[in-house]
Amino acid sequence: MNYKLLNGSNLAYIGDAYYELVVRQHLLNLNVTKNKDLKKLNIKYVSANAHMKIYTQIQDRLTEEERNIYLRGRNNAPHGYRKNVDKTAYLVSTGFEAIIGYLYLAKNYQRLDEIMALALAVIEKEES
Repeated sequence: MNYKLLNGSNLAYIGDAYYELVVRQHLLNLNVTKNKDLKKLNIKYVSANAHMKIYTQIQDRLTEEERNIYLRGRNNAPHGYRKNVDKTAYLVSTGFEAIIGYLYLAKNYQRLDEIMALALAVIEKEES
């Protein structure tokens, strides 16, 4: 598999899984252990609206390559949307997840950690 040739949806697919795992681990590291609390907090980090907030606040810190990957993900999002999700938020979310997936598949873990730290900080700033 050549990750550089994957379409935006494929990159977002793996990016979504990686992002979700990091968020779950982060919540456990914060000593959130009750399932009800984990599910409630998790949504604040992984929803399309959360991804849109994150992307809006970090977009100026992305490299040109990351912006291109974002566009590949955003422009290749599926045409079926859930009724309870704003279409724009869904497209931005898919683009953001594509960046995460690309960095993961490229094994650029240092940059991936930087992006994830920025993402977590954006959501936690909203909480305070």
